[in-house]
Amino acid sequence: MESRGLFGKKFLDIEERTQQIGAPDEDHVIVKVHACGVCGTDINFVRDWADAAMPLGHEIAAEVIEVGKNVTNVKPGDRVIVEDCSMCGVCENCKSGHPEFCRNMYDIEGQPGMGEVMSVRFNCLNKFEGLDYTAACLTEPLAVSLTSVLNAEIPLGGSVVVLGPGPLGLMAARLARLRGAGFVAITGLPADNERERARFAVARKFGCDTTIEIGKQSVEEEILKRFPNGVDRVIVSSPPQSMVDAFKIIRFGGIITFFGLHFGGKNVIDLDVNDMIFRKITLRPTFAEPAINFPVSIRLLKDGLVDAEAMVTHTFGFDDAKEIMGAVIDGSQPIIKAVMLPNG
Repeated sequence: MESRGLFGKKFLDIEERTQQIGAPDEDHVIVKVHACGVCGTDINFVRDWADAAMPLGHEIAAEVIEVGKNVTNVKPGDRVIVEDCSMCGVCENCKSGHPEFCRNMYDIEGQPGMGEVMSVRFNCLNKFEGLDYTAACLTEPLAVSLTSVLNAEIPLGGSVVVLGPGPLGLMAARLARLRGAGFVAITGLPADNERERARFAVARKFGCDTTIEIGKQSVEEEILKRFPNGVDRVIVSSPPQSMVDAFKIIRFGGIITFFGLHFGGKNVIDLDVNDMIFRKITLRPTFAEPAINFPVSIRLLKDGLVDAEAMVTHTFGFDDAKEIMGAVIDGSQPIIKAVMLPNG
């Protein structure tokens, strides 16, 4: 069968391509994509990626329509989340209890999640019930945020600052509160456009005690006047340059976990290693490959502990993809999370 899908690169060069999806082999499953979220990585691609166009979309909620002869974990009609990178389960790291270090992963084989139909291996699927597809596609980004919060090891009643109010940062702030933080702050660009005002509104709804507008307020001053010795934890969802602020506000012995990327050349920053050593600061990069924490993320969404309705503000189809992604970039619309509905 034919499947339309989106590919993109720098300068909002987004194109629709048609791929042939054959019958599933013995271990594969054909799924119909009902919802695919726009990730910050997709935005990085269409804003900064200068090489060949990349397949767009990996936050996928779909319906099983056909299964290979060896597949027993799902059947046609099942609702599933598709993992874009799945642990192999048989390598030395997986067998030693560290699947997060697996380097033999299964992936989605160059297919865009922002497409109509996909062929994926059976072990890349997580069944779900009790959620609509649009809410369910938040599972992947929520799992990324959850992994960063777990890596932060937030002390009970501790203080946390999240740098960056994008979807991942907002969900990290909410999860930090659920994890037992006594104080949560979030930083972002000045609330001078529709996007930033919407983000700060959700931050307050998600339980943030303080919102800080970078450029109008000093992160260092705002945090240190309340916590003179610095905060327990900093979670960095914004681009790498913001790590500078993280070092200014972290306490002695604190933990900084970070996952903000940049594909436009601003991924290198200066770090004072002496300061890190003398203040015993721990840096923990969070890279959510292979997929992990999907089942608990599904439960958090299903139970309403993370409000999907507050997160998903816009849906779109093929014809509106360029407009929506452009608005995410320029802030002209109050978009928190945009979700593509490739089958209408």
